[in-house]
Amino acid sequence: MNTAITVFSIGSAIAIGAMSPGPSFVMVAKTAVASTRSHGLAAALGMGTGGIMFATAALLGLQALLASVPWLYLALKIGGGAYLAYLGYRIWKGAKSPLMLGANFGQEAMPTLKKSFMLGLVTQLSNPKTSIFYASIFASLLPPAFPAWLNLALLIVVFCIETGWYSIVALLLSSASPRDAYLRYKSWIDRVAGGVMILFGLRLIATATKN
Repeated sequence: MNTAITVFSIGSAIAIGAMSPGPSFVMVAKTAVASTRSHGLAAALGMGTGGIMFATAALLGLQALLASVPWLYLALKIGGGAYLAYLGYRIWKGAKSPLMLGANFGQEAMPTLKKSFMLGLVTQLSNPKTSIFYASIFASLLPPAFPAWLNLALLIVVFCIETGWYSIVALLLSSASPRDAYLRYKSWIDRVAGGVMILFGLRLIATATKN
């Protein structure tokens, strides 16, 4: 078994998944342009932490548990979808506010870094399909027998990819030009971002009821 090839293959698959458009991207992008670069990076760190939690659950066999207890997976998907839709509603509702900053969407002048971190973490954890995504990758690319240290290596890879990608998003969108554009077109940007978040949430709920 070539562990280097295994880690590279898993890392590549996870990177493709992380870069796919989704609610996590929308939330980090919005945090970066509406708050500060530090808040965007804090949200990215929350995404990476959530990725580690999902990867750990996948390595511990969460996929088998959810498969054997269908109602639990259904409840997680409906709850996660409802949360994403709620976030979208809050963004949409605050679209006309002079400036909507951070996790509480207009209720505070500026969120703390901890709140931005928690927003990223909870947004990541709100989609239980991510745990199935990790479990599927591990099941298909990990060999039947592998050294115990590889578990830790995979968690580090997951954290670096998730945090690294969303940090790039935060750094790019927290620069002057994107922020100026946000301030000029805030109401439209917030409506689009809120609508996308609501659609993600409703789609998660809809797919839950079909399973």
